Amino acid sequence: MKDKEMYEEHCQEECSCGHEHHEHHEHHAHGEENGCGHEHHHSKECGCGHEHHHEEVMHEAYVMPAGAAQRVYILENLGCANCAAKMEREINRLPEVKAAAITFATKKLAVASEEPKNLLPDLQRICSSIESEVIVIPEEETVQKEKESFLKANKKDILVIGAGAVLFAAGIVAENMVSDTVINAAPFVAAYLILGLEIIGKALKNLKNGRLFDENFLMSVATAAAFSIGDFAEAVGVMLFYRIGEFFEDIAVERSRSQIMEAVDMRPEVVNIFQDGEVREIPAGEAVRGDRILIRPGDRIPLDGRVIEGESRIDTSPVTGEPVPVRVCAGDEVVSGCVNEQGVLKVRVEKPLSESMVTRILDSVEHAAANKPKIDRFITRFARIYTPVVVGSALLTAIVPSLMTGDWEHWVYTAITFLVISCPCALVLSVPLAFFSGIGAGSRKGILFKGGVSIEALKNIRAVVMDKTGTVTKGNFAVRELVSMRGLTEKQILTMAADCELDSTHPIGSSIVSEAKRKGYTLVRAEETEEIPGKGIKAKFPEGTVLCGNPALMELYGVDISEYKKKDYGTEVLLAADGVLEGYIIIADVIKEDAGASVRRMKAQGLLTAILTGDGKQSAAAVAKEAGIDEVYAQLLPQEKLEKLQEIRSRQGAVMFVGDGINDAPVLAGADVGAAMGSGADAAIEAADIVFMTSSVQAIPDSIEIARTTGRIAVQNVVFALLIKLIVMILGFTGYANMWLAVFADTGVAMLCVLNSVRILWKK
Repeated sequence: MKDKEMYEEHCQEECSCGHEHHEHHEHHAHGEENGCGHEHHHSKECGCGHEHHHEEVMHEAYVMPAGAAQRVYILENLGCANCAAKMEREINRLPEVKAAAITFATKKLAVASEEPKNLLPDLQRICSSIESEVIVIPEEETVQKEKESFLKANKKDILVIGAGAVLFAAGIVAENMVSDTVINAAPFVAAYLILGLEIIGKALKNLKNGRLFDENFLMSVATAAAFSIGDFAEAVGVMLFYRIGEFFEDIAVERSRSQIMEAVDMRPEVVNIFQDGEVREIPAGEAVRGDRILIRPGDRIPLDGRVIEGESRIDTSPVTGEPVPVRVCAGDEVVSGCVNEQGVLKVRVEKPLSESMVTRILDSVEHAAANKPKIDRFITRFARIYTPVVVGSALLTAIVPSLMTGDWEHWVYTAITFLVISCPCALVLSVPLAFFSGIGAGSRKGILFKGGVSIEALKNIRAVVMDKTGTVTKGNFAVRELVSMRGLTEKQILTMAADCELDSTHPIGSSIVSEAKRKGYTLVRAEETEEIPGKGIKAKFPEGTVLCGNPALMELYGVDISEYKKKDYGTEVLLAADGVLEGYIIIADVIKEDAGASVRRMKAQGLLTAILTGDGKQSAAAVAKEAGIDEVYAQLLPQEKLEKLQEIRSRQGAVMFVGDGINDAPVLAGADVGAAMGSGADAAIEAADIVFMTSSVQAIPDSIEIARTTGRIAVQNVVFALLIKLIVMILGFTGYANMWLAVFADTGVAMLCVLNSVRILWKK
């Protein structure tokens, strides 16, 4: 037997032998193929053979049809969300187009067609017929513009509004000081032409193209009607207020877009590359695999690669949301978007810009924005009905009461206010911007939503069901307990077992060796080792023979284990020296540090929590108890997981499933909302609606909170916009509202809805 002196402290390199342990059954089957053939649950049928009661969350997503090519265009000068919706409808009607989607928040048009390059003239014709300033440019042809100053970028609008305001003020002064009607009217006419000529021009152009109910036409008719009844001051004042409102609305939308895109667009413009013995600056898109780049302290890592020289700490929070910096040195992988905090690093590029993490995140967010939730589609359809109804009401208001009372001036004025109110821009703009803000807020925390529909479905879930290994736990084994049954110390028990396992590559054996090394114990390789398949190891040392394995190994060699009592969690590795049981080690998967706090947050959100796992019941129950999870279902095959999830859904309602293995893909696809840990298998990530780049449990309640906040903001915007418009209509009908208030109900409300939408980006 070994003396205690043999276990002096020191650290050796780990070796491996690849033996198997019969009891080492705690697994996750990352590498197993399930062959289930389940499709993503967004398709018509998931292929699982079960009915899904969550069909109501199905959406009209932009999907690339088979055999079609996709091309992305930038819609320069796109400023009207309602117009964007009209453009999308018209483009989808083109016979050559398989599918098309416009994302107002990014000004991008994605078109799927057999020959998308030939569509540019038709796309330009449709877009400019709806919003005349829009220019359609293929994305690859767009040039990065230099950021202009506020005054330079908005010079034209500022001059027009300024000149109109001065003439409007002059008209007010003349009206109070001069009795001549012509002189009084002159400043107002001049102001109206300066402020309204562009609006009238757009209205006539749209009218020529058969587009009657747009905001330019409505504003032109309303102000022209005010002129016709002799109310010059109000006609010009309303046009001035409208132009000011539109100006600030455009600024608010553009700022919102830039805030969201800045949160997710971490793509570098240039990289510092080693060429011919010196460092040169080149465009990031020109770097290729194998290039060596320099990353200085404070630099954002531009491309995915591997450190070949240097040592530093990396802030990964921009990509993963993880606040603790990670140490990297030669041989370690680094991900683009993270920030180098300390040392100088030389990195070999392993992925070009098009494939690096920063581009993948941006693409994910932009594609997600094109995937529109039900409330967005409803508002778009609602706006198509709402505007003609309000215009019809305005017409009836102008004619019917006037015929009855003879007071044409009053009722025509009331009808004008209805026309101004009828523009649906505030409604159509606020909902997609709210969801895009939610997608941006998620990406800042390492949560990638695959569309507004994912957020919409997530806010309604009633239960969170999780896989165990890799989701609630870290997916790597560790020594949890050392038990001595004779006179040996815990140090001796661990060191004896580590000596036997020195050549092991099995997770259990490796965890024992790692724990001994971590504690700095001296390890000595056995003179002879014999692997007993399915049972463990027999090792011979100068001091005696050691058995290390499961109870079956002990029974094989006649070791008395009557004093040994099996624990209710983990895997036990028993240790016997010269035929006597000396003790045992409990190995178990390590629960993630944030699991307990995260589960408590989920419960505070009113959610049921459950575990579905293929692992043993005792191990699963121990993890659930430690994390505070409500229900545990263990020893399940992939199909049984899906059946159990259906059962939970039937009791609780909509269910979110979080997993990371290949065998989780069917359950992810079958859940109302599927979420995959970013560290998991590609099949799981592909099948999921949401990907947690952090792989932390904390991301689950974070995503639910973002979804619920986004949903609330979208509803607030819709209710607020409709309520204000309804109130102003009622006040106008009863004679208490003028056109000034009507303009506020249009542009003012739109601006407030935009500001309300982006506040989710700054919510703690």
